[in-house]
Order: sequence, then C-alpha cells, then structure tokens
Amino acid sequence: MSLSSSPEASSVPEQEIFTLAVDGMGGDGGPEMVIAGLQIAADRHPGIKILLLGDSARLGEILPRYPKAASICTVRHTQAAVPMDMKPTAALRLRDSSMRVAMEVVSRKEAQGVVSAGNSGAMLALAKVIVRTMPGISRPAMAAISPTRKGDVVMLDLGANVTCDWRNLVEFAVMGEAFAKSVLGLPAPTIGLLNVGAEELKGDEKLRHAADVLRDSPLASQFHGFIEGDDITAGTTDVVVTDGFTGNVALKTGEGVLRMASSLFRQVFQSSFAGRVAYLLVRPALHRMREWLDPRRYNGAVFVGLNGVVVKSHGGTDAVGFAAAVDVAVDMVRHGFNDSMKSRLSRMESLTVRRTDANASVETEVVTAL
Repeated sequence: MSLSSSPEASSVPEQEIFTLAVDGMGGDGGPEMVIAGLQIAADRHPGIKILLLGDSARLGEILPRYPKAASICTVRHTQAAVPMDMKPTAALRLRDSSMRVAMEVVSRKEAQGVVSAGNSGAMLALAKVIVRTMPGISRPAMAAISPTRKGDVVMLDLGANVTCDWRNLVEFAVMGEAFAKSVLGLPAPTIGLLNVGAEELKGDEKLRHAADVLRDSPLASQFHGFIEGDDITAGTTDVVVTDGFTGNVALKTGEGVLRMASSLFRQVFQSSFAGRVAYLLVRPALHRMREWLDPRRYNGAVFVGLNGVVVKSHGGTDAVGFAAAVDVAVDMVRHGFNDSMKSRLSRMESLTVRRTDANASVETEVVTAL
C-alpha cells in the first residue's frame, strides 16, 4: 500500500529511479499473478525498475500481455523455482532458484529490495544467509500492517522467531518504530508490548526487562507500556511487539474472526426475504467495510533487521495484493528504512550494554554477599 510519506528525509527522492528484484516464480498464481501485479505497480511508481527473476521463456510469453509491466522489467533467467512445500535447508542448496538469485542481487546492491510470494521459510533462510542480518540485530523479525478501529497498526514478530529473549523484544520495538515511520508515515509511533495484562507486574521476566529497557531508552516517550490482545484491534498503539509464537497465533486468530464474521453476514442476509431486503439497504456501508478490511490492502510482510529490504507477499494473493507488497517495498526504500533503523540502533546499543553491565555488577555483588 502506498501510504503517506514519512516526515524523515527520504534516502531516495520520489522521482529517482531505483530497482527492486522480484521473484517471478513465487506464489500460488505463479508468473501471471506476479506480472499482473507489476502492471498495477508500474502505474503507481513511475520511477521504479524491476529485475524480474525466473524462467525467461515463461516470463517472456506473459509480459507482452502487460505492456506497462514490460516497460519497467528486465528479465534475468534462472534455472529453478522454490516450491511452496520445500524445506528451508533444501532451498539453501538450490543454487540457481529465482528466490535465491533475487537475494543475491540485493546483497550485491544491484537492487535495493526484493519482493517474493514464495515459500516463507525458504525466504527467511535465504535472506539470513545471503542478505544477512544487520549489525546490532540478533534476529530479523517478520512485520506486517493490520487494520484497527483507529487506523493501521504494525505488528511484529509474526512467526520468524518462536521464542525470544528481552533483547529480541527491544530490537523488535526499534524495528517496528522505524517501520511505522517509513510505511505509515507516523512522526512518533507509539509502542506497546503484548502481555497478559496492562499492569507492570504482569508477564514473565523477559517482558518486564524489555519494558524497563524501553522506559530508559530514546523511545521512552513513545513507549505506552504493556497492552492486551483487545488493544490490537482497538488501535491503542501504533506498534505491537511480541514474540513470533504469540504474534502468529494472534494474526491467524484475527484472520479467522474476519472470515467467520463474513460468513455470518452472508447467512443472515440470505436466510430470508427480509434479510435480502436489509442487505440492499446496507450494501453501500458493507462495501466500504469490505474495502477497508480487504486483506489485499495489507499484503506485504517485511523481514526487518536485514541488510536490505525483503518483502514477503502472501502466496495465495492476486495481482492487487502483490502490487500492495511492491508498494511496501517502495515505501521502505524511498523513506530510508534501513538508515533510520541503524541510527536508532546505535543509540539503543549503548543503553542495553550499560544496563547489562550494571545488572551483571549487581548479580556479582549478590553472589559475593551470599
């Protein structure tokens, strides 16, 4: 989604030409869906150039049907594609896949970012090995945007790290804040740590320690504190930070609730003549709600914490959804997401080191006293 510009200075001016590497073979819809999405993206981003990786014969057959996509694409042939069910270890051994070559292109700075609708596990493994984790980040996280009653919220981690320590959560807060600035255009995004209660004594030690660090950090004025599950859709904060296990469960639960609500609406309006009449009366409002909650608007999860922009499109999306994933990559490049995060991390690093040293000193004194 192409959202409002960040107030921070962009590292790439609006009209400057830059390149994204796109995995042309990823996703359930394959090359047809990807190229149809690039046709939409070409209209939205006149300065964009696409290095399209995949089977040149298949891509060459499709591109002439999408002239706007063809005008921004340069095709680079690759021998293989990563299947959706391939294990990450096997994907790492596949040397000439479209997904791997896309990562290598970003690693060599031939492109500023990569977009793929392919296998999530393989994509994360390849990104960590080839694009590599940014200095100061112990683990990359998966971040995405979701709707709330007040607007949009950034959530991370959504499954890249099932278990996390306090340091990971602090890093996620830093990355989430930079992401919200770059993609949502918020000048000072508020941050919440997802917990079983809002009280300071709730949660385990890692959550309480992460909260203490954030309260003493340069993000202190933006740190809301602990939030609960219902705060996500309420829009209590602009960024929701949690471990990958909890975040993925929350995400899938929310998706399930939306599908259930949609199914119940259909049953109510189709169950009787009065229901069908009622549907005609409320149809414009339901249409607006459907547009607002359309998952394609929010397509494009980002592996944050890497030395490059890496955007994961949902594998089952269509052209509109894939174009939204491209929008996210464009926003992150144009608004200098990685540079912003490096600057914030340099300040956070000294703080966490000082706290760790102080805690170690206290622990040593306690042990000596005992």
